[in-house]
Amino acid sequence: MAVFITGRARVTLALIGIGAVAAVSACAPSPQTSSPPSPSPSRTTDAPEPYAGPIVFVGDELDAFALAPEEIVGIVPDATDVGDPSPVLEQISDGGSLPADPPICDALYAEQSLGSVGARTIEWQVPTDPTNGFGRMTIMQFADEAHAEGRMDQLLQAAEQCAEFVKEGTVSFDAVIPEASENTRAFAGSLIDAALDWRSFSAFASTGNVIVQLWQPFSGDRDFDAEAAALLLRERAEEARSGLVEELTENPPVAETDPSGDPGTAWSDWQVGVGGVGPLRLGDSVESAVAAAGEDAQVVEPEYDGGPWTLIAPAEAGTILVRPVEAGDAVGAITVGSDRSLGDTVGDGAALPSRGDIRLGAPVADAMAAYPGGTVVEVVSSSDHFYAVTTRDGQVFRFQADREVLEEGATIVGITVEDATARTPLVFG
Repeated sequence: MAVFITGRARVTLALIGIGAVAAVSACAPSPQTSSPPSPSPSRTTDAPEPYAGPIVFVGDELDAFALAPEEIVGIVPDATDVGDPSPVLEQISDGGSLPADPPICDALYAEQSLGSVGARTIEWQVPTDPTNGFGRMTIMQFADEAHAEGRMDQLLQAAEQCAEFVKEGTVSFDAVIPEASENTRAFAGSLIDAALDWRSFSAFASTGNVIVQLWQPFSGDRDFDAEAAALLLRERAEEARSGLVEELTENPPVAETDPSGDPGTAWSDWQVGVGGVGPLRLGDSVESAVAAAGEDAQVVEPEYDGGPWTLIAPAEAGTILVRPVEAGDAVGAITVGSDRSLGDTVGDGAALPSRGDIRLGAPVADAMAAYPGGTVVEVVSSSDHFYAVTTRDGQVFRFQADREVLEEGATIVGITVEDATARTPLVFG
């Protein structure tokens, strides 16, 4: 591992001053009786206080981290057909191979988007590589700053400790770690796993609730300018952060109003909001949430430890799933309908809670139009497909589809609200 001290601090000062002074003199017939000029009212414009809240990027704000095609070619000279940022995220989510020694080195093998709540991807082709003819940049949004910082801490620990480690066999990771700037961290390096015949170059940068990964698998012997890649990603992250602060200074974030529901009203009158579903509240105990569903609801206990409680609507019109946080009793997520694309039944949308005007059975395209800026997620291992929209406070709304979200005719089979800040982070070791 090589460590280069190449960081630079950058401070931008903006001074705005607007003033107007006008003086009008009135002349009397005699100088002895003239009056001093009366100042006209002056108008001043106060600059807004700079935004000082959490640095949380959501939705299309992730595009600010994207590298231009020529910048990607500068890192991967053989790259062609560099695409535009896409809101489609494919997750494999199928586990891994033998554990690494030391365990923290598995952070370098992890599917980094696991645990994220939104993403933008840029893909390109590398036709000169007969085995690995593609590459990808993934801009990952986490629920809050703490989750992104925790993951980046793990990655940096791996970069520092895993110059050589054991997995299937002996593996090396040659890392370059530039000095961190005030708010942004970055590193890059090449991983060589001879036992698996696997080679890949990765560059990471992180600020606020975002981690960016540029990933390029390769065959044979390849040299990448790790220092230049890390510095470029770090610089772009700094620019994105500065731009977000400017935007939120001019347009301070406004939290969504949560329409809590009356336990005595029909489920169809309840709304899926930032705080839960009707009277079922995120963060409450599962017992309280189940009780709030009303006496007419049938209650089915979880089939396995940590699984969801199932509430069945009167006349079996549909279900609400109440899922606790991992290893806890607080409600972490609530789903109206099914949380799987391959569920057995679809509830009656007219009898169940809705997200605004969007109900079960509606086209997923309606949800995308009503709540733009989200991420289309495809989970390969489970064949799950959903459209996810997030808030700046860490809530995630998932519109579960019965098939691929972008496929014509895809309909909503489930609507979930989750407090993603309560998720348990990945643990290595």
